[in-house]
Amino acid sequence: MAIRRRWSRVALNVVAVAVFFYILYRLRSPGGINGLFGNGPFSTGRFSWAHMPVRNRVESYIPLPQGSPQALPNVQYNFPPESADARALRQQRQAEVKRAFERTWKAYRERAWMADELAPISGGSKNTFGGWAATLIDTLDTLYIMGMEEEFREAVAAVDTVDFSTSTLETINVFETTIRHLGGLLAAFDLSGEPLLLRKAVEVADMLYVAFDTPNRMPITRWNPHVAKHGNPQTANDVALVAEVGSLSMEFTRLAQITGDNKWYDAVARVTLILESQQSKTKLPGMWPVVVDARRPDFATDNSFTLGAMADSVYEYLPKMHALLGGLEPVYQNMYNAAMPICIRNNLFRPMVPDNADIFMSGNVRVQAPTVIAIEPQAQHLVCFAGGMFALGGRLFGLPEHVDIGRRLTDGCIWAYKNSANGIMPEVSHMVMCPREDEGECSWDEAKWKSEVRRRAALGEGDDVDEFIRRGRLPPGFSGIRDKRYILRPEAIESVFILYRITGEPRFQESAWDMFTAIMKSTQSELANAAVTDVTVTTTEGRLPKSDSMESFWTAETLKYFYLIYSDPALISLDEYVLNTEAHPFRRPR
Repeated sequence: MAIRRRWSRVALNVVAVAVFFYILYRLRSPGGINGLFGNGPFSTGRFSWAHMPVRNRVESYIPLPQGSPQALPNVQYNFPPESADARALRQQRQAEVKRAFERTWKAYRERAWMADELAPISGGSKNTFGGWAATLIDTLDTLYIMGMEEEFREAVAAVDTVDFSTSTLETINVFETTIRHLGGLLAAFDLSGEPLLLRKAVEVADMLYVAFDTPNRMPITRWNPHVAKHGNPQTANDVALVAEVGSLSMEFTRLAQITGDNKWYDAVARVTLILESQQSKTKLPGMWPVVVDARRPDFATDNSFTLGAMADSVYEYLPKMHALLGGLEPVYQNMYNAAMPICIRNNLFRPMVPDNADIFMSGNVRVQAPTVIAIEPQAQHLVCFAGGMFALGGRLFGLPEHVDIGRRLTDGCIWAYKNSANGIMPEVSHMVMCPREDEGECSWDEAKWKSEVRRRAALGEGDDVDEFIRRGRLPPGFSGIRDKRYILRPEAIESVFILYRITGEPRFQESAWDMFTAIMKSTQSELANAAVTDVTVTTTEGRLPKSDSMESFWTAETLKYFYLIYSDPALISLDEYVLNTEAHPFRRPR
């Protein structure tokens, strides 16, 4: 018995030593003491991003600007009382938009609940944004704005079950997660005051903040959370898109304002400092190139410049950050004033169109030599946001000419919708650019149009350009259509909405209705709405081909903007809110 007791004590000692070293190991691992209980804090058992050890510590945070917000110029038009007939028509159209949304939400609720996206044709689900219920979170504020209280409460309760400690993807897009998840939660909190939403917003931000833990505190744009959990050293991307590096500012700033924690503002203010310091050093001084090196950091070497894809929101956020900070930080107005004249001079162009419409488009620029700047006269659906950006900047900064530029850019996208086969602008097309010296007068020239079609298509002398136009289904004015899709994008209705709220012109509501009816006719599936793969197919050729895709911005942005343009202008007033690039309204400080 004595021998047995002695061996028992030895065994207990061995176990105690093993437990001691296990505890020591867990304390030194990511999560600290929380790691002793699963992978996270005591209360949930989840991995806690908030407890990740910081490798590149910030010694002193850049604080939010202090002081009372400035009295900024009014953005919205002073709408007069509407007639009974006008009110009835507006409310009828608003109800039609809401029915389209309710149909889509019902399909998502029944077929893809808690998944990132509904597959609108097959009725399946997709997890394309980490498996964090992207459509649900992205749509919270739309539910609230449309007065769908029961659905909103159900969605809020469901948000509490989303686990940001795991991901269905190996690599996540920090920008997309910021604008959809963090932006969606913050806007829904701003509107409803629901504490759970702020708690989940902080949970998302805690995760995203780890992507900033690099030697120069520049964010990793395509970030692997699984590797980051192990506390390995991280460096920012040496090849990154300027929009993905420079368009995180609104969301983190709003979180800092709500929580009073300057670390969130510090994270994005450091990126702003780089943008400001290198803005005048690029190959097109005033604008930033599409591709940047965040590791060095070098935001000046690349030679491609655009307001379109991959650069868009870095410019969009300049006037919006000015409004969100109550005009207390001059850097955003300074950067806007430095960027926009260069863009107007180099990227904007008037296209030659059959009705001689006085419209603008925004193309892509490549600097081939210090004095050789080549423009590609492209018309991207995504760049249709620019009309709203110019109009908003014009109002906030007292630049009426920018409101007019915004109107002409928005009219350009309206024109592209109206003059496409099915009333929907394609994803990427090309136009014939009027000579710069003829900006004031640019008459339609059919022979010149056909010559440009021939050149762009590289047709030979024996090729029949008229047959190419017929087979390619090219409407007059379009010299080529590179991408014939419509993926339920919001950018055109976004600018139509903003221009309506700024100018009060009823014609924008009429254009919006034409766009809405065309989109519904072409995209509706048995369950919801699906992306179209070719908007040039005519009705005589059959139904438009669709893909089994419905990104969350359909309910977060597109249908929200259609609903708001037929709402009372006091609903989400642009003098009280500023909308992020995913149409999430953040409350402006007062």
